Amino acid sequence: MRTIVITGTTSGLGKELVKIFVEDGWKVFAGYRNKELIIEQENVEYFYIDMKNRQSIFAAGEYIKSKIDKIDILINAAGCVEAGPVEFLDTDRLRTQFDVNTFSHIEFTQNLLPALDNGRIINISSMSSFGHFPFISPYCASKRALDIFFNAFAIENHRNITVVSVKPGVIATPIWKKSVTVNEKSLNNCPQYEKELEFIKTNALSNSKKGLKVEDAAKFIHKIALKKNPKPSYTLGRDAKFAQLLSYLPQNLINKLVKAGLKARMGKVRL
Repeated sequence: MRTIVITGTTSGLGKELVKIFVEDGWKVFAGYRNKELIIEQENVEYFYIDMKNRQSIFAAGEYIKSKIDKIDILINAAGCVEAGPVEFLDTDRLRTQFDVNTFSHIEFTQNLLPALDNGRIINISSMSSFGHFPFISPYCASKRALDIFFNAFAIENHRNITVVSVKPGVIATPIWKKSVTVNEKSLNNCPQYEKELEFIKTNALSNSKKGLKVEDAAKFIHKIALKKNPKPSYTLGRDAKFAQLLSYLPQNLINKLVKAGLKARMGKVRL
């Protein structure tokens, strides 16, 4: 039986990935933080992991290695969103963003490497890693950093481990509503940015309904997992492909286009 380890599995994409790999006959180790959200099922072994807690990350890796010697695929899917204008960003929140979206995945992967020889790592990055999105710069930067670190690892490692970055566009998952709740206090205390941030909140809540179906995203990732020779990077969704194309333009032109687009969409916002 093939074995896969997935983080962030109690909601959204991670939860759907557990379902699809179990249906395909895999043994799944599924990371959780809130035990109340676990749904016990055959061939799924749940393990506790808090991506903000280094001891928890280490303990999770040790637990998995005590249960199995070989991991075929690791999917780093856990994540969070910190938002706000750079002018008012609290650097503690920046550290939290990188701890959860970047450093935790590096530490967790490092601990599992002895079992990952000849295996595969799939990182759930984001179209935000292309860096065109104002007011969510912490999220953009953390995803870009994740891609950079793991691309270097793909070149460096002697373990024949393949690394794949999946950069989805908007997926209709609870992360958008959670992001508004988590950032509510900081988004409400930014003088002169009220209209922009009201748009950001409204857009985030809309994304939880209008994005790509989570089932389709999971099927796409499952297909990549089974490929013999996957590409190092995949974009998923029209919006992600557009963000990628935009990244090929000169930075000053990108900035002008994004600023103009934001201004046009903000014109519909009422405070």
